[in-house]
Amino acid sequence: MKRTKPLRPFLVAALAAGLVACATATPYGPSDGQYGYSEQRIEEDRFRVTFSGNHSTRRETVETFLLYRAAELTVAQGYDYFIATEQETEAASTYHTRPVFYGHYGHRTRGFPYYAYGFSWIHEERTSELRRYEAVAFIVMRAGEKPEDDPTAYDARDVLTNLGPVVEASLPS
Repeated sequence: MKRTKPLRPFLVAALAAGLVACATATPYGPSDGQYGYSEQRIEEDRFRVTFSGNHSTRRETVETFLLYRAAELTVAQGYDYFIATEQETEAASTYHTRPVFYGHYGHRTRGFPYYAYGFSWIHEERTSELRRYEAVAFIVMRAGEKPEDDPTAYDARDVLTNLGPVVEASLPS
């Protein structure tokens, strides 16, 4: 019976593609049910805006994307600026423990002509922390000029202009 070639090259390619996907930060975009932005209208001019990143997305990126989405939403609703009445970034950690096996081959001599060859397995466990961030803001949208004395007020068009290049750089090509 002729033996067919194993699926090893296919499996290696699939595994590599999966690892690359896991190592990519969350791009800016609507939530897929897990990662991305979402919003909920609370009142006519109030929203709860959220951005959730995966384990490869930095905290600063999550916060930047949250502000950008709040600015997009403000302009889309016909307002000029927004006030972040509450803003918080939460970190969630999970720990992954995996076994690590490696072998050691060597020889030793205890006087000539006695040689001993051996191969031994060493087993360890390594634990790694996976941390992901979620930023949440409650915003109130307003028309007119942004008050200069309020540090929680953001000019929506300025935010879009200044953070736009950062957001565009995150998008898949």
